[in-house]
Amino acid sequence: MKKWRHRLHEIIYEADTPEGKLFDILLLVVILLSVLFVALESVSSIDAVYHHYLNTAEWIITLVFSIEYLLRIICITKPTKYIFSFYGIIDLLSTLPMYLSLLFIGTHSLVALKALRLLRVFRILKLTKYISESNQLLFALRKSRRKISVFIFGVLILCIIFGTLMYLIEDEASGFTSIPRSIYWCIVTLTTVGYGDIAPQTPIGQLVASLIMILGYGIIAVPTGIVTAEMTRQNPIDSNTQVCPHCLTQFHSPKATYCYKCGEPIHYVN
Repeated sequence: MKKWRHRLHEIIYEADTPEGKLFDILLLVVILLSVLFVALESVSSIDAVYHHYLNTAEWIITLVFSIEYLLRIICITKPTKYIFSFYGIIDLLSTLPMYLSLLFIGTHSLVALKALRLLRVFRILKLTKYISESNQLLFALRKSRRKISVFIFGVLILCIIFGTLMYLIEDEASGFTSIPRSIYWCIVTLTTVGYGDIAPQTPIGQLVASLIMILGYGIIAVPTGIVTAEMTRQNPIDSNTQVCPHCLTQFHSPKATYCYKCGEPIHYVN
């Protein structure tokens, strides 16, 4: 019993073995095909001609994902850890629309949930040659999250100040009808998006807008610099693709025997 569950776990959750790599690559192909079919189905001219084929392909892919979902539950010791995990919920939500279409009419709006399948690509990128790089990036993001949070809060304060200032400078004819709308304009301008739906008309307003635009270029570079500094400061993180069969924790040391989070063996014990 434990032997086949261990073998199944190694194939589905790991990428260190040839079978695990092949499983991840095949699953990646199925995910990309699924997203492609969903996109083609939304094109009326294509759906009118190939609806039957697209629908059949969707059902085949849904069945593949359903089987994979059940196998992921079976091969771990605590199924609820996977079911209520981020990827477990994503897997379920991206599979449900096809089954709901059998029970209810008008579930076409749920087609957007199928696009969630693309998020599963991040799980598949645990392939061995990507694991060290992904670990370093995740570590740098965690280390810099407080600095970035403070920075974003500071930018928000600037947007409120400049937005209020523009509301006082410009009149309603220019589109600055309220402080919230002026703050919206400031955010759009500061991020260099520039929709053009609102624009200052007075010389003073245009001067302030110019300062905000120049400030925007510097603001965009700050988060990148924070994360880059953290990445250059850290040493390479050595880990493998081993996933704990008890709590689904990843990124263990290659020589690890027990999970660093729950303390349970990360390999099945006969």
